[in-house]
Amino acid sequence: MLDSGPFETDEFSRTPFGNISASETPIAAEAQRASQVLSGTNAQIPRPHEQRIITIANQKGGVGKTTTAVNLAAALAIQGMRVLVIDLDPQGNASTALGIEHHSGIPSSYELLIGECAVSDTIQQSPHNERLLCIPATIDLAGAEIELVSMVAREGRLKAAIQEANLAGYDIDYVMIDCPPSLGLLTVNALVAAKEVLIPIQCEYYALEGVGQLLRNIGLVQAHLNPELHVSTVVLTMYDGRTKLADQVAEEVRSHFGEAVLRAVIPRSVKVSEAPGYGMTVLDYDPGSRGAMSYLDAGREIAARTSARQTASAPASDAQSGM
Repeated sequence: MLDSGPFETDEFSRTPFGNISASETPIAAEAQRASQVLSGTNAQIPRPHEQRIITIANQKGGVGKTTTAVNLAAALAIQGMRVLVIDLDPQGNASTALGIEHHSGIPSSYELLIGECAVSDTIQQSPHNERLLCIPATIDLAGAEIELVSMVAREGRLKAAIQEANLAGYDIDYVMIDCPPSLGLLTVNALVAAKEVLIPIQCEYYALEGVGQLLRNIGLVQAHLNPELHVSTVVLTMYDGRTKLADQVAEEVRSHFGEAVLRAVIPRSVKVSEAPGYGMTVLDYDPGSRGAMSYLDAGREIAARTSARQTASAPASDAQSGM
């Protein structure tokens, strides 16, 4: 007959698992990570010296553009930055993930582009973070491509609106522009408005298919409309470490884009996929999950890269000022 008494601590310590502490179990470790995120004890990242405007673009659908846009924005906001997400996709998925109202009739990016609304009328604050702002997209935006064709300075209308936002006293550190899966006028507006392009590439077969056309379009915008535009960041998404394919794709992308590719990769995660259904980013839905930690790491890396570039350029500026 088995002894029904309590299992003694010293007996447990003699088992093969006796040296494992509670904090080392997967559930406890995830809970600890979630507690750190929610309590705001994450290391604060350096603020950029000037506002960074980043367009997230890839005309291939299903690569994680919107997921990357909203979760990177949330990661930066949690770490002390003030972030504005501009939803330029008529589907409005970024607005949904941030918990922002975006039904027809709500002032949105459509009214902003055609000049019917000011920035102050369209910006909403995310209910999950006071530092996270959004200009939503409604289904009305689907007709903007046609309406913009006949407008004066049609490629620069979003840029003019963002400049207005600078004057309105919002004190925004990062602007994230979520593009539709196409290379039409909406995406061109986003490329003209930004200085940086972030390309999410999924770790799947055909990963680089279509990226060449995007790069050609970026080159045309550089040559004719926005000489400051450049591909600053490439993010590997939907990474599945159990497959050789994911490693092969990651190696190919790194060999093609070099230092632009973040070291942090975004894993394939059920939690990341579930979060928008609750009107949340993964950092609000499950802050201790691998997906949330990966986006926090990616946000820190993006901020650190800017800080390093600014530090590197400081001596040259100092030398010039001393001449």
